[in-house]
Amino acid sequence: MGSLILVLLFILKIVWWIVLAHVIMSWLINFNVLNRRQPLVSNIWYGLERVLEPIYGPIRRVLPNMGGLDLSPLVLIVIIYALQTILVRNAYMFM
Repeated sequence: MGSLILVLLFILKIVWWIVLAHVIMSWLINFNVLNRRQPLVSNIWYGLERVLEPIYGPIRRVLPNMGGLDLSPLVLIVIIYALQTILVRNAYMFM
């Protein structure tokens, strides 16, 4: 059971890095540092969108409309942090 917790923590850490990469890339696109017309940037962007949109969708439905501000990545990072904390604090019960 301990190895399952380690795998879950690893998956949560990977999702955290993917969300962080998506946020940074969205900033760079909005500040015209990156151009979505470039094939590499476009492939990475749409890949991240396909991975994260099923996770962001339910969060966006719960959050109120904030205009142009999307808080779903922030909420997801807080959820990931909470899940990591819960797993680490309760790991001793499964070992």
